[in-house]
Amino acid sequence: MSISKLFFTALLALPLPVLAAGMSVTLYKNPDCGCCDRYAQYLRSNGFEVQTINTDNLSKIKRAHAVPEKLEGCHTALIDGYVFEGLVPVENIQRVLKTHAPIKGLSVPGMPVGAPGMAGNKTGTINVYYLDASPTPKVFSHF
Repeated sequence: MSISKLFFTALLALPLPVLAAGMSVTLYKNPDCGCCDRYAQYLRSNGFEVQTINTDNLSKIKRAHAVPEKLEGCHTALIDGYVFEGLVPVENIQRVLKTHAPIKGLSVPGMPVGAPGMAGNKTGTINVYYLDASPTPKVFSHF
């Protein structure tokens, strides 16, 4: 087995919190949003260092990062040059960070019940979309 394959295999075997250790997240949120606070805690419990910034003008943050309106979530997280909009599962974030994916980011639009940070049981499939300006959102994964 080549050194690069061995390294990649070892990297995949590491638990997610180890891969996130020391990774900084800036999370812009509404000051009164409880799910955003729970999502920040979800990221922390998976090894990320999260700084939350309360703002009453999230639309300004979303425009600054070119988040299409149809892909807007309840908060905007910036991690290592990527934009993660809404309640994106940590596994998807890690996949993007680990592979240095040539994308802008990911989005879980709205506030779907059962997504990380949202109370309740998920009743169906929740899609994670590529964050781009294409007229039809493209699915990155689903959970």
